[in-house]
Amino acid sequence: MKREQLNHRSVLIFIMFSMLLPLMGQTVEPKISFGTTDHDFGKIQEAEGNVTYRFEFVNTGGSDLIIQHVTTSCGCTAPSWTREPVRPGEKGFVAATYNPAGRPGAFRKYVTVISNSNPGNVRLTISGEVIPKPKTIEDEYRYAMGPVRLKSNHLAFGNIKNTQKTERSLEVINTSEGPVEIGFERVPAHIRIKAEPSTLKAGEKGMLTATYDAPVRNDWGFVIDRMNLKLNGVSERNYSLVVSANIEEDFSGMTAGEMAAAPVLSVDNTEFRFGNIKQGEKVEHTYVLSNTGKSDLVIRKVSASCGCTAVQPEKKVIAPGEKVNIKMIFNSAGKVGNQNKTITIITNDPRNSKTILWVKGEVTRP
Repeated sequence: MKREQLNHRSVLIFIMFSMLLPLMGQTVEPKISFGTTDHDFGKIQEAEGNVTYRFEFVNTGGSDLIIQHVTTSCGCTAPSWTREPVRPGEKGFVAATYNPAGRPGAFRKYVTVISNSNPGNVRLTISGEVIPKPKTIEDEYRYAMGPVRLKSNHLAFGNIKNTQKTERSLEVINTSEGPVEIGFERVPAHIRIKAEPSTLKAGEKGMLTATYDAPVRNDWGFVIDRMNLKLNGVSERNYSLVVSANIEEDFSGMTAGEMAAAPVLSVDNTEFRFGNIKQGEKVEHTYVLSNTGKSDLVIRKVSASCGCTAVQPEKKVIAPGEKVNIKMIFNSAGKVGNQNKTITIITNDPRNSKTILWVKGEVTRP
């Protein structure tokens, strides 16, 4: 009798275990399952605007799935997604929209889906190739000046030796229906500029070619000049051209012996930190310059790009072993927040002709 009861109990336990076994394989956690995590848009036209792909998923878990956040690898991708909880067995989506404007060529971007699933993060990928839209005259020649357009309004000569002449050009097009005669005014003595051809027919392209004569400019460091176009004898305020150059001393002719006997600029501390000051307050600091070389150090130029007042040194020629002071006054009027300002010193030190002094600190409102 006891054996029969034991056998009956064993059969019941086996049946109950068999019924529970399938349930044990099911998770009570939510689980996000995407049909695909990659989409290739192929070739898309920039001119046709945004493209969107909708990634669909199923909650294959045992409790409600909640998408908490979706992030993208760049600002060019905008996501949207199912905001409400997704019940077990139901579907949801994450949509990725890519903006091709100004982004020609191949792309591969990522969308990270953060949810209460396990695992909590899933990365989706979109890719493709943007075919750029054809450029218009306005795209190629961005700067309008009356009847003509230019590719730039800036003639940037870059680094020029103080002994050098160099040439740069700008493209120009006549967008009017009649001829345009191109002339110039307020041209500095160290610049020669001409238009080729000097008169543009309707729709015709040409070149503005300028020659920069650094010895005539007779300056150092980064310098800017301005001049104006005259179009059919008329000059307007917006017909302005900017000319920039960074003039450096030419040490290429120095011999090894001259380099060994050259001056050397040393600064006690190239960085001054004034801490925290109230807006409107002034701070002062003195930098100590010394010549640790073997010949006279000549200070060519001292310039401040920070609105500081950099007092010129007592003298511009520093003998070997001699020291001079440069006093800096920083006026915080009109400034707020973190300040990183510079004072540039240009000398005849052939190994380090340009030295940057820093002025750093924090300006708070009163």
